[in-house]
Amino acid sequence: MIDPGFPLVELHRHLDGSVRLETILEIGLKNNLDLPSRTLEGLRPYVQVTEPKPSILSFFEKFKWLTMAMVDYDACSRIAYENVEDAKNEGIDHIELRFSPWFMAETNHLDPAGVTEAIIDGIQHGRKDHHISVNLIGIISRTYGPEICKKELDALLSQKDHIVALDLAGDETNFPADLFVEHFKIARDAGWHSCPHAGEAAGPESIWQAINLLGAERIGHAVSAVEDKTLMEYLAVHQIGVESNITSNVQTTTVPDYAHHPIKTFLQSGIKASLSTDDPGISAIDITHEYEVAAVKAGLSPDEIRQSQKNALDCAFLSQSEKDSLIDSKQ
Repeated sequence: MIDPGFPLVELHRHLDGSVRLETILEIGLKNNLDLPSRTLEGLRPYVQVTEPKPSILSFFEKFKWLTMAMVDYDACSRIAYENVEDAKNEGIDHIELRFSPWFMAETNHLDPAGVTEAIIDGIQHGRKDHHISVNLIGIISRTYGPEICKKELDALLSQKDHIVALDLAGDETNFPADLFVEHFKIARDAGWHSCPHAGEAAGPESIWQAINLLGAERIGHAVSAVEDKTLMEYLAVHQIGVESNITSNVQTTTVPDYAHHPIKTFLQSGIKASLSTDDPGISAIDITHEYEVAAVKAGLSPDEIRQSQKNALDCAFLSQSEKDSLIDSKQ
């Protein structure tokens, strides 16, 4: 269960994977998009996971309908705003939202720099209206290759002061971290943190590369870390956070079921693992589900769930004074 007397923090939520079903339908009808249905319930199985264990391909196919709704910059800004509003409604005190401007821009031929500006506009209005702490993480999507990722990084850097970290997402197997060393050097020189995806579709060597080549301070998923005892010890000793996404990992078949998710092993090994939703617009979940359903199914004890909540605040890209303020606000 979530401890109401301690800040609720989420570190790994894709803004572009968290689009309201109602928003997709409304934008689709307004813009005469070729939606598979013109009703919410008819649209639901195309956008959200409705079967217990979909294939990884069917999971990623659902992004099609999310990006289709990103018809212009106003739509992108709206989606960002609604992400902040949704986080507030879930009782979250601090959230770190991430997005890939190239991925969001591609379907409707937008300018990634324009998308970045629109996202920041939506986030800023969301913060003001809903009084919630929000950090923004930029993604470069490795699937596009290093050259496109450099352009994507340039789009993110056009709003450098509004972004706190860089992530590397996408096809981990065919586009390893060593292709993106320069990208992350530029990001770190800009003052950003490093929190790439690794160990989701590839083995422990991908996590080692993220740490040694990209300067990772947190790792997204890191599921395969349990295959390497030395790596597990390294993650614990160096307090490199692991952003665990239990339901998402089951739905994408990264793990066979909840009981096989490594988060319990992470926590018992002293690794700063925390709970996040990943792509809640597709997974049809919220952060409460991860604490009250997924974590229990994964075998976490109440103390381990409480520790994961503490780990999230510990690993947030916030100053100590900002963390203390969040703690004070719950007293």
